[in-house]
Amino acid sequence: MDHNQDIVAGLDIGTTKIACIVGRKNEQGKIEILGMGKAKSDGVSRGVVANIQKTVESIKAAVREAGDNAGVDIGTVNVGIAGQHIRSMQHRGMKMRESLEEEITQTDIDALIDETYRLVMPPGEEIIHVLPQEYIVDNEQGIRDPIGMSGIRMEANFHIISGQVTAARNINKCVHRAGLNVTELILEPLASADAVLSSEEKEAGVVLVDIGGGTTDIAIFFDNIIRHTAVIPFGGNVITEDIRQGCGIMRDQAELLKTKFGSALASENKDNEVVCIPGLRGRDPKEISLRTLAEIIQSRMEEILDHVYFEIKNSGIEKQLIAGVVLTGGGSQLKHLKQLVEYMTGMSTRIGYPNEHLAKSNVEAVTSPLYATGVGLVMKGFDYLERKRPKQFEVANERTAKVAVKGHSKGPLSGFFSNIINSASEILKDDEN
Repeated sequence: MDHNQDIVAGLDIGTTKIACIVGRKNEQGKIEILGMGKAKSDGVSRGVVANIQKTVESIKAAVREAGDNAGVDIGTVNVGIAGQHIRSMQHRGMKMRESLEEEITQTDIDALIDETYRLVMPPGEEIIHVLPQEYIVDNEQGIRDPIGMSGIRMEANFHIISGQVTAARNINKCVHRAGLNVTELILEPLASADAVLSSEEKEAGVVLVDIGGGTTDIAIFFDNIIRHTAVIPFGGNVITEDIRQGCGIMRDQAELLKTKFGSALASENKDNEVVCIPGLRGRDPKEISLRTLAEIIQSRMEEILDHVYFEIKNSGIEKQLIAGVVLTGGGSQLKHLKQLVEYMTGMSTRIGYPNEHLAKSNVEAVTSPLYATGVGLVMKGFDYLERKRPKQFEVANERTAKVAVKGHSKGPLSGFFSNIINSASEILKDDEN
């Protein structure tokens, strides 16, 4: 199979929608979206799978639609994970090397990362990502890429992201029941960040805030390194719920009101503008002033942004984030939200569209902030292929190569197994020499 023909599918299992996006890389290294499908997500609440059967149905529907649009059969997907059980922490790992003669290679780095994956976590938690931030070789700090250096003592600062084992299991279970394999589980804010941030922003210091239906995801970058990640269990749905209760209307009507007339700043709306909502059978229609609507939305939005600002302060680099805040996700389409965020955090803000790394595509809708996570998952899928390729070429003989590929399609443990296989093949090579 030619490398350019690789097709990657991303599956964003959200609280309001399940979106499947299929893409391939073109000659310029941009990603071209071939098709997308979405389905209403009833089985997910606050980013966590709550009903397996409903989620399986929705996944099947979304994947079928995306496959039909793109004209491909989707067998393997990259899946996002979120929810308030996500925790991030810093850790320093160390590895002593045998000799000074041999340069540090990718194998050394992989070994250090794999060791970190085996850290003991509190019961019920497992590590989802180990992200190297910087390396330290023989007490020399701040090394970005240690490959080719000499040194005995190699250390690295890692950003470790962990989540509940059960949450990850349930996602895997849903995807497998829908007849698909999982390549990788990826933290959603990391995927969204890939899709909407430019490398200049990551260098300068930026906060990505992805406001979804059930959760608001945060990723903070500075100096091209991920510094902080968090998932807040509030999103657009609680705003809809507030409108429903505050105005005494149906949920669907509240959702429509929010998306069509909603605003995050009450001061921007005039008192005399009203929307009329048909009453239930035989009851009078309701009149709702846009000012009241905006007040409901603003008070809840401020609460969400308080949490966001707390996480920004928590990261300890609030003063260094020159590029400010980038808002994405469905909730970022709320009118006047940019002004509210700027007012509350004092940081410059823009709305992030996931067209940063996309080629022109026939699927127009994909450039909406709604699909930032889905597009990011596709991009992560290509990163994964790049990472796995060199390893598969290194493998000693054809037989182990087949095993390595097989091990890779099993799911979340794949990395661990394929590394064992790779190290076995390294030993075989050494024996032959």
